[in-house]
Amino acid sequence: MTLTWNTPEEDRAEIERWFGGWSEHVAAVDFAPALELFEGNIASFGTHMDVVEGLDRLAENQWRNVWPTIEDFRWNLETLKVGVSPDRLFAIGVITFSSTGIAEDGGRFDRPGRGTVAFARAAVDAPWKGVHTHVSLNPGTPQKSNGERPAKS
Repeated sequence: MTLTWNTPEEDRAEIERWFGGWSEHVAAVDFAPALELFEGNIASFGTHMDVVEGLDRLAENQWRNVWPTIEDFRWNLETLKVGVSPDRLFAIGVITFSSTGIAEDGGRFDRPGRGTVAFARAAVDAPWKGVHTHVSLNPGTPQKSNGERPAKS
């Protein structure tokens, strides 16, 4: 399989909208609609967990340990790089994000990072679904944030 970074505009626009939606859900601590963006059998890993399979495990072990503790999350859509397979059924999105962390004393700090999402779909006219995520902070960024925002869902 050859992956092209010269992505069809339609696919790039759909994946950009996908990241825009996920960005809104993270910022709002709104888990239920975020779950709809992913396949149930996603395989992922993160700061708070080793490799896991399953969307419920990802949300419980990673998302719920991070999203309520930060503020102002947004994927920086202007940095998005998208690669798509020739059959247009598999794609990769590489992107940066910004967020605000909360120190133990209540002070705020910049909490930038980057992410990679692998996408798949059954047909070209089907929506893209995340099948793998890797999200990490930029080197030197404090891992711990101490916010306690309530979840919307």
